[in-house]
Order: sequence, then structure tokens, then C-alpha cells
Amino acid sequence: MARAFMTEAERTDGAGHGRPRRSFRGPRGGSSGDRGGWSAPGMWRRGVLLAALALGLTALLLLHARVPNVIGNLGSLWETFLPWGGLLIPVLLVGAVVRRSATALVALLAPAVAWWSLFGGLISDKTGSGGELTVVTHNVSAANPDPGAAADQLAASGADVLALQEIAGDRIPLYERELAAAYPHHVVIGTIGLWSKEPLQDARHVDIDIGWKRALRATVQTPQGDVAVYVAHLPSVRVEFRSGFTAGQRDDAARLLGREIADDPVGRVVLLGDLNGTMNDRALAPVTSQMRSTQGAAGDGMGFSWPASFPMARIDQIMVKDLDPVSSWSLPGTGSDHLPVAASVNLP
Repeated sequence: MARAFMTEAERTDGAGHGRPRRSFRGPRGGSSGDRGGWSAPGMWRRGVLLAALALGLTALLLLHARVPNVIGNLGSLWETFLPWGGLLIPVLLVGAVVRRSATALVALLAPAVAWWSLFGGLISDKTGSGGELTVVTHNVSAANPDPGAAADQLAASGADVLALQEIAGDRIPLYERELAAAYPHHVVIGTIGLWSKEPLQDARHVDIDIGWKRALRATVQTPQGDVAVYVAHLPSVRVEFRSGFTAGQRDDAARLLGREIADDPVGRVVLLGDLNGTMNDRALAPVTSQMRSTQGAAGDGMGFSWPASFPMARIDQIMVKDLDPVSSWSLPGTGSDHLPVAASVNLP
């Protein structure tokens, strides 16, 4: 009875007033039903801004061709590094988890699906075996510290056709000498060259209106028939604070190159070169709209080629027209700031 009295006393003050009962407080000082935790309806009301950012990213991914180029060619700059836009998804995911927002988590499904629809096919391995013609293209860099070793490495690739860009004038004899044994046929025009195991015919300069010779065209006479091969090194682009993504000269050159390829009398065409742009860049549409990327059709992964130390974009391209890509891959570095890229194709 005394114990019952003491218990009752513990619950009342001297005036007989009842003390407020304690209730459980959540991590933010709220009760178990507080909206700071993973509980409805709070988790649906929070994170509206994060959800809006997720939907905005979805629009940028799916409608990348609509991002205007009026100011600093921002559209082309975004398209150059478009696959890396997917890195924003985990950033937003962390924000959604920290904010405990179910709304933001659901909204993040949209950019995830959009990214996968654009690049999911590149992640899978689509490489096959064999191929009737193997080609390699490489920007060897005029500043390559060991061009002789680079030439030897490229000759050992076993390619039937080898295209080089950015050959310094005083190094042309070196490449000709080092590649002569593997490639009895070659042509060098300006700073680009084409080496072939099969005979070359109708080699000529292709004028892309940039003031110097950085594009050529030749017919490779393979046992399966003629193939028109274009080698091109389109003008470089720059990202500058005042003018943005300066790519006007490259864009004009791409239009002229696309016109040449469209009018080529040989139906089967291969384009090899450093185009200073990706397949997603709308500025290269005069070329990409009529040709297939071997990496997209028969590669394994993104196939980024530049910069060689940490590849972030595939600006070195192998594209084909009326040919069937079998496989596409990158070769080890040669001392250049670009990686060589290779592909095998069948000639239908």
C-alpha cells in the first residue's frame, strides 16, 4: 500500500497537479510521427526541388538536340560530354536520401531510364569475331615523344588499313620508313596519311575549307571489292570563358566533309579520323546522319579515346557506310594524347 502511495506521489507534484507524461522523440526532436523521418505524409512533401532537378536532367538528356547553341555553343558542349550527365543521378540520389524524400526518389527513375535508353546499349559487349577488313585510326600527336615506337606499335596491330592524323612535317619520313614493311601502299597529304596492305587508287585531297590540308580520300582495292576511305582531322574546338565552346570552323568543315561522302561514287565508305566531336554532337550530323559508328554497332563500352591519360570522350571515330561492323576496340596508348581506335568490318 505504501509502494502504491509512493508511485502515485511520483506522478504528482505537491499541489496534486499531474506531471506531463514523456513521449518518444525522433532524431530531430519530434515524435514518432514527426515528418523528419521516413513516414507519410512528410516523405512525399519534401524534396520537391530535388524532384524538379531530376525531371530537368531528364529533359536535358532526352532533348539534348534542343539545347540551344546560340550562346557559346552550349548545346554542342553538353552533347560532347553527354554520357557523363549520368553522374548527376547519384548526386541527386544522395540528396534524396539525406532529405528523406520519397518524391525525389521516384522522380529519379526518369533520368535513370533516359540515360539507359541513350547509352545502355553501349555498355553491353557487342563485339564479334573475324571481319574481312580491319582498320585503325590514330592522332599520333605532333609532340609525341617517341614517334618511332608509336609507328612500330601501330604496325604490329595487324590492321589492313591505317590512318594517321597530326603528322609533323619533319616526321613524315620516319613514319614512311617504319611502316613500309607492313604497308606497301601509302599516301600522305598535309598532316594526314593513309597506309594500306592493299593497293590504293584515286588518292586526292578533300577540301574542307580550313586553310591547310587535313582531309583526303582514296580507294582501297580489297579482294572483296573497292572501298572508299576518307581520312579527316577536323579543326580543334576550344572552351573559352568569353566565347564559350568555339567550334564554328569545325562545324563548317563537317558540312563539307558530309557533302563529299554523300556524293562519293563508291557505295562502300569508311571514315577514319579525329573529328573533334562525338556521335551525339548535332554539329557532326552532316556526317553522322549517313554513317554508322563501329563503336555503337559492334563495340564494348563507351570506347572513349581522349585524353589518353583519362579518356572522357570519343572524338576519334571509325564510321562506315554500306559495310557491316563486326567489332570495335581501343588500342594501348602510344605517347599521344589520343588513344588509337580499331574496328573490323565485313564487306557485303
